[in-house]
Order: sequence, then structure tokens, then C-alpha cells
Amino acid sequence: MKPTLLTIALLLCGLTITVQAQPPNSGKKMLLRHAVMFKFKDSSSPADVKQVEDAFRALPKQIKEIKSFEWGTNNSPENLNQGFTHLFFVSFASEKDREVYLPHPAHKAFVEVLKPHLDKVLVLDYWSKK
Repeated sequence: MKPTLLTIALLLCGLTITVQAQPPNSGKKMLLRHAVMFKFKDSSSPADVKQVEDAFRALPKQIKEIKSFEWGTNNSPENLNQGFTHLFFVSFASEKDREVYLPHPAHKAFVEVLKPHLDKVLVLDYWSKK
């Protein structure tokens, strides 16, 4: 039996979905990294910024899908940060874990703490490679 164009197209779509659902080099232990950078409003006080830091730092205890977490403030001498001062680095074992994290009530509550003080945000997600 000769495959039809529709059969070939369906197979290709299925293969594409399979490839996209798994991280590159899925045979190796990799983490999905979620890097978030903030530029705060000039009107935000140090106490306001600390409140945001504390709220973000609390998320790993509230959301079990977070595999690792670290954060820090910019200290680069290059002056290329474009006003971004804080980086929060959240890691997940899978895209499914990230899908749980983003709409999670604790994450949404954090966003409400952040919103009044946020000037700009930059988010990059990627699969770690070694």
C-alpha cells in the first residue's frame, strides 16, 4: 500500500510534536532555566525592592516544581545592564513543571507584589547544555 500525502503529512506533524515536546539532547540530565531580570521604578524605595526580593525568594518553598533557585543583583563593571538590577534564576525539570509554576497562585501573588514597582522585565527560558 502506497502512503498518501495526508498520511505523510500526519506522520510529519506527529514527529514534529514529539521533537518539540522533548528538550534537545534529552538523553542527558538537563534543566529548563527561567532567567528573569527586573528594572525597578525610580520611585520604588529600598524597602519596596526588598519586599519583592523576599516574595520571589519565598516561591521555592511554595511551588514544589521549582528544582533550584538563585538570585543576585548586578555588579558588572561594564555598565551594560540597561537599568536592570536583579536576576532571578529558577530551574525546572520539565516544561510541564514550568506550566504549573506560571499560573500557580503563589506565583500570581508574587506578581501582584512586583507590579507596582516594575519598570521593565526581561525573561529568557532555555534548556541547559553542557
